[in-house]
Amino acid sequence: MTSTPRSTAGIGARTARARFVILTGLSGAGKSQAIRAMEDLGYFCVDNLPTMLIPTMADLASRAGSDLEKVAIVVDVREGAFLSEFPKVFKKIRRSRGLKPVLIFLEAQDAALVRRFSETRRPHPLARNRPILEGIREERRRLKPIRALADEIVDTSTLTVHELREVFMAISRGARRTPRLQVTFVSFGFKYGVPLESDLLFDVRFLPNPHFVPRLRALTGCDVPVARYMEKHPATLETVERLTSLLQFLIPQYADEGKTYLTVAIGCTGGRHRSVYVAEQLRQALGSTDGVSFHVRHRDANQQGGAWRSAAPQGAGS
Repeated sequence: MTSTPRSTAGIGARTARARFVILTGLSGAGKSQAIRAMEDLGYFCVDNLPTMLIPTMADLASRAGSDLEKVAIVVDVREGAFLSEFPKVFKKIRRSRGLKPVLIFLEAQDAALVRRFSETRRPHPLARNRPILEGIREERRRLKPIRALADEIVDTSTLTVHELREVFMAISRGARRTPRLQVTFVSFGFKYGVPLESDLLFDVRFLPNPHFVPRLRALTGCDVPVARYMEKHPATLETVERLTSLLQFLIPQYADEGKTYLTVAIGCTGGRHRSVYVAEQLRQALGSTDGVSFHVRHRDANQQGGAWRSAAPQGAGS
């Protein structure tokens, strides 16, 4: 998951002109949502097409006067012959047909995939009688040769369904797909456990705690009264300033290393006030970083209502 995706303006332009798009990737990475987005963009879509029928579909799409002006198909490990047959089938239609097929590979972090399978209670196709994580890792290993053929690699770890649709809208316009690095700030409460997807983790339990102020207890770190209370204490402002400075140094280093996503976890006791405030402040302070997209997720801010996202992602994604 740390390898560098192919993400160039030329690829985006080629996809925009594509009449024949093949979607594949890891189970749980969002292929179902992606194919729906392609359908909304006017593509004739086929999910789980057998690998040996891909040339037939390509023939139909390439015929003069065909009603199939734009075709998108999903192929993956659900089909038994996919792993062994797809590379040679794809190379053959890429060489011999005028369609110029485009292959889009969807992937996500292990932690994100485990969470999605847990939430949907669906079995992983390679882990019906063993832990899900083992199946995910085996699938990732098996799909390496197919990933290497991809024209576009889309990491969906931090994307909502709506954001995933926007990715494909951008591809259809020939725009660059996504910024080279996606940074997600996750606020959380230590009492509920540390986020498994954390790359960096900062503990802010030393800051003044609004939980002990009755009028602030029901609010969150996104609310102005909580922010004002926090900012009365010099340690709060200095903490945000120092973390901002550190991340201004670290984020370009991760980007240069080829990392496509970075999860920064901010923790306090309950994940409602201090961590939420700091995560929001960091997003605001760093939101104009060139080539980086910033997201915020408040995992524990409302335990009764479930995890929720803050305002729309910010960043100068180009």
